[in-house]
Amino acid sequence: MDPLTTSCALKYSVPKARVFAVFLSMVLCTTILCLLQLRFFKPKIKDFYSFEVKDSRGRIISLEKYRGKATLVVNVASYCQYTDKNYIALQELHREFGPSHFTVLAFPCNQFGESEPSSSQEIESFAKGNYGVTFPVFHKIKILGSEADPAFRFLIDSSKKEPRWNFWKYLVSPEGKVVKFWRPEEPIENIKPEVASLIRQIIIKKREDL
Repeated sequence: MDPLTTSCALKYSVPKARVFAVFLSMVLCTTILCLLQLRFFKPKIKDFYSFEVKDSRGRIISLEKYRGKATLVVNVASYCQYTDKNYIALQELHREFGPSHFTVLAFPCNQFGESEPSSSQEIESFAKGNYGVTFPVFHKIKILGSEADPAFRFLIDSSKKEPRWNFWKYLVSPEGKVVKFWRPEEPIENIKPEVASLIRQIIIKKREDL
């Protein structure tokens, strides 16, 4: 082989080898960075208590304040055939089991028969004045469609059960997971044992952590 040709081939092969080495190093570094990102920067998995909502006056409230409790989340309405029975039952549950380990969280909604037409503050006054409720009544929200409140949408997506009327109830664990749901006509006697069982678990865990 001509010495000149051999010399030229060597000159061209060295830069190619360097380029390949640099490329390989970049791929390796990118892979390592991706693995580190997955290891240390995992996206936070949402639970019910990771959301924010508004109170009856429109102020932002973090549901994080209810973490560690069992909560019964309900879409309420003031002018419904289930209003009297459910508000009485909900207050009974809250009085019997709350507020240390349990609370009812009421979210007014006007999407079912337009049975919640009033303002949020009027709804809260109605619930307190007529049924003596001591649990939180939040800002009126939508729970169906593209404008659904994210916190309530989480309940629906988790349970795979979308409310078909007022006073659907979702029992949420202290960790923010949906553990059970009930329709509006379900008697309180069927709900109490599930709430009591969850509260017992909370108390046992607190004793074990001491």
